[in-house]
Amino acid sequence: MIWSLRSIKSKIFFGRPKPFKEAKSLKFSRKGMALSVIVLLFGLVLTVGPLVWMLICAFTDPVALSERPPRYGVFSISNFRVLLANDKLIVWFLNSFLVAGGITLGQILLNSLAAFGFSVGRFRGREPLFFCVLGTMMVPGQIVMLPLFLYMAKWNLIDTLWAVILPFLSAPFGIYMIRQYMDSIPKELLDAARIDGASEWSIFKDIYVPLSKPILATSGIFIFMTQWNAFLWPLVTLNSSSNYTLTVGLSILQDQQIMDYGLLMAGASLAAIPMVGVFCLFSRHLMEGMRSGAIK
Repeated sequence: MIWSLRSIKSKIFFGRPKPFKEAKSLKFSRKGMALSVIVLLFGLVLTVGPLVWMLICAFTDPVALSERPPRYGVFSISNFRVLLANDKLIVWFLNSFLVAGGITLGQILLNSLAAFGFSVGRFRGREPLFFCVLGTMMVPGQIVMLPLFLYMAKWNLIDTLWAVILPFLSAPFGIYMIRQYMDSIPKELLDAARIDGASEWSIFKDIYVPLSKPILATSGIFIFMTQWNAFLWPLVTLNSSSNYTLTVGLSILQDQQIMDYGLLMAGASLAAIPMVGVFCLFSRHLMEGMRSGAIK
């Protein structure tokens, strides 16, 4: 009887958390949630704020925008009319598509081939060679810019789109990212294909590429966005306005218009449309790659 009373008392006094502790934990959870909301709102303002300001400036009347202080909200499409009146704008768009698309396709092919070799191949010096490839990521691009320019000049490729495309047909980070994904593919598939007499090219084309579609799509999105926004190397290698990419052309147009912020924001708005379209088209593969990477 005494033992049962003690057990009942222990359950009453120790089996349930005290009301004070419950209130304290609830108070801390509310504070943490409020702090998280504040941090997320701050990040949202930093991310969306410049985009909103870009669109407002793009659709604001140039006269109202040139006043001090500027009068935002005076709706006008004059900036887009002036921008689209430039005959070479379409040429700059096409050049950017050729450069970004060519580099994206080239990197997906060459990076995946190199990653397949490092993941599946068994040869002496494989790991040291792979670390040498990764070590090139620590070399700033400005250091190799002069040797690359001299090579392009020696091959008579200056002021052509080939000078912009060729140096970036492969990237060490892309090789690293795709190799890490290929390492997670079961080796039993590789062994079964080799037993069936499949060649290395058939294994790469029929097994590893289909299974690596999520990471290839993710890599393609990042490559396209990076090359679409590339500015310094095209500026160095391209001299004729007919060969300019969109970023270089807009910078020249900005100099001609003496810092017209409305025109500049209109050009930036048009330049952002292809990147948004590419992301929307391949976002499903991007999410699939993130989910499969989290599971593995």
